[in-house]
Amino acid sequence: MADRTAPNCHLRLEWVYGYRGHQCRNNLYYTAAKEIVYFVAGVGVVYNTREHKQKFYLGHNDDIISLALHPERVLVATGQVGKEPYICVWDSYTLQTVSILKDVHTHGIACLAFDLEGQCLVSVGLDSKNTICVWDWRRGKVLAAAPGHTDRIFDISWDLYQPSKLVSCGVKHIKFWSLCGNALTPKRGVFGKTGDLQTILCLACAKDEVTYSGALNGDIYVWKGINLMRTVQGAHGSGIFSMNVCEEGFATGGRDGCVRLWDLNFKPITVIDLRETDQGYKGLSVRSVCWRGDHILVGTQDSEIFEVVVHDRTKPFLIMQGHCEGELWALAVHPTKPLAMTGSDDRSVRIWSLIDHALIARCNMEEPIRCAAVSTDGIHLALGMKDGSFTILRVRDMTEVVHIKDRKEAIHELKYSPDGAHLAVGSNDNSVDIYGVVQRYKKVGECIGSNSFITHMDWSTDSKYLQTNDGSGRRLFYRMPSGKEVTNREELKLVQWASWTCVLGPEVNGIWPKYSDINDINSVDANFNNQVLVTADDYGLVKLLRYPCVKKGAKFKKYLGHSAHITNARWSHDYQWVITIGGADHSVFQWKFVPERKSKEAVHIATQETFADSNSEESDSDQSDVPEMDSEIEQETQLTYRRQVYKEDLPQLKEQCKEKHRATAMKKRERAPGSGVKLHFIHGYRGYDCRSNLFYTQTGEIVYHVAAIGVVYNRQQNTQRFYMGHDDDILCLAIHPLKDFVATGQVGRDSSIHIWDTETLKPMSVLRGFHQLGVCALDFSVDGKRLASVGLDDNHTIVLWDWRKGEKLSAMRGSKDKIFVVKINPYLPDKLITAGVKHMKFWHKAGGGLIGRKGNMGKTETMMCAVYGWSEEMVFSGTCTGDICIWRDMFLMKTVKAHDGPVFSVHALEKGFVTGGKDGIVALWDDTFERCLKTYAIKRAVLAPGSKGLLLEDNPSIRAISLGHGHILVGTKNGEILEVDKSGPITLLVQGHMEGEVWGLATHPHLPLCATVSDDKTLRIWDLSPSHCMLAVRKLRKGGRCCCFSPDGKALAVGLNDGSFLIVNADTLEDLVSFHHRKDIISDIRFSPGSGKYLAVASGDTFVDIYNVMSSKRVGVCKGCLNYITHLDWDKRGKLLQVNTSAKEQFFFEAPRGKRQTIPVTEVEKVDWSTWTCVLGTSVEGIWPLINEVTEVTTACLSNDRKVLATGDDLGYVKLFKYPVKGKYAKFKRYVAHSTHVTNVRWTHDDNLLVTVGGGDTCLMIWAHEPEGHREFKLCDSEESDIESEDDGGYDSDVTRENEINYTIKALSSNMRPMTGVKPHLQLKEPSVDERQGVVRGSRPPVSRALPQPEKLQTNNVGKKKRPIEDLVLELVFGYRGNDCRNNVHYLNEGADIIYHTASIGIVLNLTTSCQSFYVEHSDDILCLTINQHPKFPNVVATGQVGDTGDMSATSPSIHVWDAMTKQTLSVLRCFHSGGVCSISFSATGKLLLSVGLDHEHTVTIWKWQEGAKVASRVGHTQRIFVAEFRPDSDTHFVSVGIKHVRFWTLAGRALLSKKGVLSSIEDARMQTMLSVAFGANNLTFTGTISGDVCVWKEHILVRIVAKAHTGPVFTMYTTLRDGLIVTGGKERPSKEGGALKLWDQELKRCRAFRLETGQIIDCVRSVCRGKGKILVGTRNAEIIEVGEKNAACNILVNGHMDGPIWGLGTHPSRDVFLSAAEDGTVRLWDIPEKKMLNKVNLGHPARTISYSPEGDMVAIGMKNGEFIILLVASLKIWGKKRDRRSPIQDIRFSPNSCYLAVGSTESAVDFYDLTLGPQLNRINCCRDIPSFVMQMDFSADSAYVQISTGAYKRLVYEVPSGKQVTEQSHIDRITWATWTSVLGDEVIGIWSRNTDKADVTCACVSHSGLNIVTGDDFGMVKLFDFPCPEKFAKHKRFLGHSAHLTNVRFTNGDRFVVSAGGDDRSLFVWRCVHAPH
Repeated sequence: MADRTAPNCHLRLEWVYGYRGHQCRNNLYYTAAKEIVYFVAGVGVVYNTREHKQKFYLGHNDDIISLALHPERVLVATGQVGKEPYICVWDSYTLQTVSILKDVHTHGIACLAFDLEGQCLVSVGLDSKNTICVWDWRRGKVLAAAPGHTDRIFDISWDLYQPSKLVSCGVKHIKFWSLCGNALTPKRGVFGKTGDLQTILCLACAKDEVTYSGALNGDIYVWKGINLMRTVQGAHGSGIFSMNVCEEGFATGGRDGCVRLWDLNFKPITVIDLRETDQGYKGLSVRSVCWRGDHILVGTQDSEIFEVVVHDRTKPFLIMQGHCEGELWALAVHPTKPLAMTGSDDRSVRIWSLIDHALIARCNMEEPIRCAAVSTDGIHLALGMKDGSFTILRVRDMTEVVHIKDRKEAIHELKYSPDGAHLAVGSNDNSVDIYGVVQRYKKVGECIGSNSFITHMDWSTDSKYLQTNDGSGRRLFYRMPSGKEVTNREELKLVQWASWTCVLGPEVNGIWPKYSDINDINSVDANFNNQVLVTADDYGLVKLLRYPCVKKGAKFKKYLGHSAHITNARWSHDYQWVITIGGADHSVFQWKFVPERKSKEAVHIATQETFADSNSEESDSDQSDVPEMDSEIEQETQLTYRRQVYKEDLPQLKEQCKEKHRATAMKKRERAPGSGVKLHFIHGYRGYDCRSNLFYTQTGEIVYHVAAIGVVYNRQQNTQRFYMGHDDDILCLAIHPLKDFVATGQVGRDSSIHIWDTETLKPMSVLRGFHQLGVCALDFSVDGKRLASVGLDDNHTIVLWDWRKGEKLSAMRGSKDKIFVVKINPYLPDKLITAGVKHMKFWHKAGGGLIGRKGNMGKTETMMCAVYGWSEEMVFSGTCTGDICIWRDMFLMKTVKAHDGPVFSVHALEKGFVTGGKDGIVALWDDTFERCLKTYAIKRAVLAPGSKGLLLEDNPSIRAISLGHGHILVGTKNGEILEVDKSGPITLLVQGHMEGEVWGLATHPHLPLCATVSDDKTLRIWDLSPSHCMLAVRKLRKGGRCCCFSPDGKALAVGLNDGSFLIVNADTLEDLVSFHHRKDIISDIRFSPGSGKYLAVASGDTFVDIYNVMSSKRVGVCKGCLNYITHLDWDKRGKLLQVNTSAKEQFFFEAPRGKRQTIPVTEVEKVDWSTWTCVLGTSVEGIWPLINEVTEVTTACLSNDRKVLATGDDLGYVKLFKYPVKGKYAKFKRYVAHSTHVTNVRWTHDDNLLVTVGGGDTCLMIWAHEPEGHREFKLCDSEESDIESEDDGGYDSDVTRENEINYTIKALSSNMRPMTGVKPHLQLKEPSVDERQGVVRGSRPPVSRALPQPEKLQTNNVGKKKRPIEDLVLELVFGYRGNDCRNNVHYLNEGADIIYHTASIGIVLNLTTSCQSFYVEHSDDILCLTINQHPKFPNVVATGQVGDTGDMSATSPSIHVWDAMTKQTLSVLRCFHSGGVCSISFSATGKLLLSVGLDHEHTVTIWKWQEGAKVASRVGHTQRIFVAEFRPDSDTHFVSVGIKHVRFWTLAGRALLSKKGVLSSIEDARMQTMLSVAFGANNLTFTGTISGDVCVWKEHILVRIVAKAHTGPVFTMYTTLRDGLIVTGGKERPSKEGGALKLWDQELKRCRAFRLETGQIIDCVRSVCRGKGKILVGTRNAEIIEVGEKNAACNILVNGHMDGPIWGLGTHPSRDVFLSAAEDGTVRLWDIPEKKMLNKVNLGHPARTISYSPEGDMVAIGMKNGEFIILLVASLKIWGKKRDRRSPIQDIRFSPNSCYLAVGSTESAVDFYDLTLGPQLNRINCCRDIPSFVMQMDFSADSAYVQISTGAYKRLVYEVPSGKQVTEQSHIDRITWATWTSVLGDEVIGIWSRNTDKADVTCACVSHSGLNIVTGDDFGMVKLFDFPCPEKFAKHKRFLGHSAHLTNVRFTNGDRFVVSAGGDDRSLFVWRCVHAPH
């Protein structure tokens, strides 16, 4: 019998030949120790050139493609390719992993770079978005991530002179990034005219914002900021691949084979052309340079590394060589010398010295080489080529001997015979040719038996036979040299093979895994001396197996290093080394063979070796010596805890069902019952599949778990308290070292771990997001700060947490097999162990990952438990065979037999250990496990008298042990908890059923008792009085599913699973009678009421049998049911039976004969039922939930007073309904405690208790019934019902608008006007008249008769020198966003300044100077604003904006935290709130920020804003949340309000837990839409509602309603921190008593109202804030008002248009004032120097356009209804008005001579009116044939023409006043215009940009000087161009700030200012013009 274990010898990587130069750059550096670090394949190499030694880092599992050196030059970061690639940071000195960074990138990691301090690492992925990620690498934590670019990124670098700035470059781009908070914000480099837009390959940063970059064409591009400053032309002949910066300057390397050195100002120092040097060659291309002092390292494309000494730069040293790109297949070893020969597709053959580790010869051939062989005498080298030829060279001088081509296909294998006479050549032509060596390689034979290509060959020792393998997996034999096939296998029996390199054959069966037919092993070579075999496969694994290995799936040792397929492996001639070659990585690895050692030394293998020598996981073959698996463990390993439906799925399921049930939801549903229940006691302990889950707490109570409940049991009082935070089975429990906190892990799709306090039963932290299916093991570290957990997913993921912060520190796949225990090392908290099925693993933390090694135990055993011993390396583990294994580090020292059967629990004491096993023995041991000090057997005989119950059997399997308080606490598999006194007696404390579902439950008719029967084959009687114990138990031969007491309580009937039933004496449980009439389960059993004369027995066979109890005879059978019977009830008379079946059918039968009756629905309700346990019928219709596809109501029971119906369902909910439950979907109270289905519920005879049993959780739970009325304000554990209350939440137009608003994202906005036609920049130009006549412009004679072309525009300041405008600076903003945002006006600096926002601008207004300053960093509209009130953060403001999807790119929604005084951005938080951020709030300490999103889920997120870290995030509500605010005294509690929603939230660690507000405490309270929130002392919360009431909450319970605090919605509330007074603002008509603004006392009892003197009919306050003696109010009408508290005086600080768009804009011809006209029906006059509104006129209709007369004495206003009005400016009286059109007037203009008024409308017409005829305004003419609506009009300077721009993108010119169109282009060209506001025309074609496919340029205005034009567009941008701009896509400056859709823009007189009007933002921006100097 061959030895089945892996061989004891091993391999150690000794040398790697090669360097990865292809497809990688910048990957070669000097470390601090002057060693060289680089990588090859999957190995990081540290090469010491002085000692010529290599060290290896083997932490990757695939090709490394990127490398970065830490600034201190000891640590290295490397990134790899792969589906889930990771980054390793490792120490180049010790080669230990320092950190693993994973779970962000896919495909691969293309670039890496450390920052200047070395704290942060940036990585770039190879995914489609080229994601850029910044890491805090020591913690393995992502600080920021963003999509990098749409195309490949080649290099990234930190700016070493400015913190948090990065530069990345790649295909046709360079980007400059800034990191702030968690946001990476890019700016694209502007190439401009300085250089061509092209691919940038590498870069280096210098000081003063200068960046040098190397381009594809060999130029160096120099950037300043984001602009290209200059280029260094022709720095290299072609692409610059690498740039390296050092103290002296820069080194660059290019494809031209040159290395250039530059000084710090990028002046050239010298050039080194490697092609010209001795070692150089024609195609040499530099991929990496590193300059340090006087040494330069150069890496080339062809895998060479050169070292150049600067002062001797003509003679570079070649220090490393390897094969170039192309597959490497050929390998041969010299028969007598330590040499290896390789040949590759790069056409070179190379000879390596294995002793000197150097290349000693190289020769280039004509063809790619595929195989090689050396003749037996070592003289000839044969090479097989890809083209079917082969060549023989002399080894001595590499000269050719012969070249033969007999085949067309590649030669894949050739071998010399051992006697040296013949050469066998195998080709892909399926044949082997034999050549005679001495006959100058004449062909002497040919083997043709294969029908596929030849893969391997071996000669026999006597050279008479050849065996071959081919591609089809056949093994053939031939006689030599003739080549005849050997078919008779007998003659082969004695053949000895000279070598074994074949992959087929009995000797190497074991190299193949069991049950698989794959052919992925490429090469094998046997070492006959040491009986080992080496194999090489497609996965880059080198494996070592025993030879021969006959059975499939042999054990092996495996070695990583090669990344992809290894093509060949060979032993050296003396078996000292193994050489392997990689195909794709074309590298040569040399492994040292280490033969078997004495076991003593084995303990001290250098870490380096054990790393590679991973005792492989996959090789668990059928070992002969694996013991039988213990049945209990077998069962446990098979448990998956999977659920059809997880509780997490319910919200989605509910949503899906809601649609179907909209209609029913509108009907009035039955109210929930007044009474409730409270969990009182649980009989049960989960021992059957959990271990070590029972502990003493600090106070001596006992904590354990069962079902979904954590139980704290007080053994003195025999009471229990419960932690009910879980919603599914708890599987594991661990206790904090201080014994006050407990961690419990549960089952779930995304399963959570709760850490909770055993005293308060409150969660301290909830950890989720990493474990699927469930959590099966937990352990606290000894300092209590860390927690380790193991998941139930297929990889049994291990996670290490900082549990208080809720942060994952590290995670790793644990093992394929189930893990039973995890333990953190008490001495070194970075180390831990896991133990489980067939393994024991030792782990240590490395950054975000864990590195694990298997323990070395000869045979793999299953470990059930483990503990650390008295020093950090000692570990003791208990096995499934009853042994204790003693480990030191990872080595098994010895084993001690401890128990018969598995050791389930082991516990370390101060001096010794205690163990418990399946044999029911508790054993105490000394501290070395030498002696067993004492054993306790768990037996009935030693049970103490005070026990609460009975021991089911002697020696139950022990699953948990814990010590404390002088006792040993023991938990058994049978669900018992025992306390063993040190002196011996045992007390039973708690017990429950064993494994198996519990279904049967009956309560006694007049005593506090109940009976249960279970699939565990026991019947038990329980005492429900305070003694809470099991009174009696009886074992049954079969499990049972139902039981019932007789009416007198003396007999008990039990139905069993085999179709039989018993009646037993209720006291003694002895048999009275038994029957066996059915085959299927007895599902329900019932005595008739009264005397109990009859017994009805329902079975799964669809029958109900009726027995006469007295005569013990069957008297009737109820037939007619088609399905399994589920429930039975008798009527009071004992005459009628009601039956339910599993198909939801309801039947009635008459007793005792069993005749079926049909009873109408109305009659059923009148029947007086003795009990009601059925779930069907109209009287219980409402108990079926919305989602009844997934959940069945399994049981029900009506209380004896007939008021409350209790139900149990498949999801583990117990619900109470008010009886009768008519109408669908009744309301209920719901309780979670059972984890899976509740199988039965019963009320006790006096309704005082409700008893429930759970199926899978084996629990019996006792609930105390609290009838209505006796409510001390206890928090009920119940939750409110499923469907949101159907009370409509109330209606208000403002609220509805705010709820339904869709915020436009600027970047995606589309046309504001309904345009048609082709955009100007896409129109084809019509030829002019001259061109049509063939005269080319510019070919006219220079002296022309024609007049010179006139000015395009009449200019107003002719006398002065004209100066163009260079820039615009934002000076003033008129506007405030009040109509759809709230709580967005605040005081700053003790009331000296106020802060508010409009559009995308935050505005700080100084109240004394009226000066505004602006925060302009937002890229889109601001929706919310808050200030930090903590004194540590003065003037810190947070603002949240709208955004697109939450993909973390620049258009994502974001929150900016900034300093209001300096406008410095402190942090940017990019968030996943797609749509936008609608509410933000700072916590009490000011360190946390809470945000709410507009996404569908209305996500609630908490941030640590200073670090930009997301702390927690959770789905908020299905409908809109308006506001969420932290309690002013808390960092963990906050409240959110919204549409029919108020929730009270707690932050526990990283989890958000929430409670809905409970309304039921106040009669007729209904859930309204809540709009605002304020806080009071003692946990009071106030919420303002849509109806004007304010609700007052204590914790989460409604205690009072302040009715009609306002008459309309309460939009805003403000809690003053200093005195607790509360300000409310609402929507209200001003009256004597009331106002829209009120100031209240701390409890909202008394108030004072203020009136806002705004003159509005209804005041609507949207924002309030209280300062010293002043209240600041923001209104829906865009006013901000300051109200004095004493005198109630109002001072309006800010005015704005309340509704938009603002269409009309007119600037005064001579003063700095302007008019605006808007949709809100007002015209307002604004004064720029005074910074305020001077006047406003209410027109009563929306206005569209406005214009001053040339003298400024009149104003014309065009209205939306087609009317226009002329006002006199002086008196604001109407001079005239007229309505000739029905549709909006779009533009209105006075002619420059004041004679005419032109009125352009949407009806495609322009009307002319003669003003000289007076105010009756008769139309004198109009322009016809206008193709579309009129947009803008301009008069000519002489008032003779008008130009019109239209909605069809056409510009037309008409005569005034005749209205005739002018079509002659040359004529139009000569007109001088008075003004120019048109966006169309050849003169302004340049204002249209490329990306206006959806959006347009909406407005324009040429400056009075005629030199500039300013435009506004649908994207909200103001742009400044030169005028005229006839070239397409003209250069311009852009100014941001407005929301989408600019409506109008104008210059003021003298070009001092530009005014722009916003469409969406209803704001006016005034920009100061900066003129160019003279």
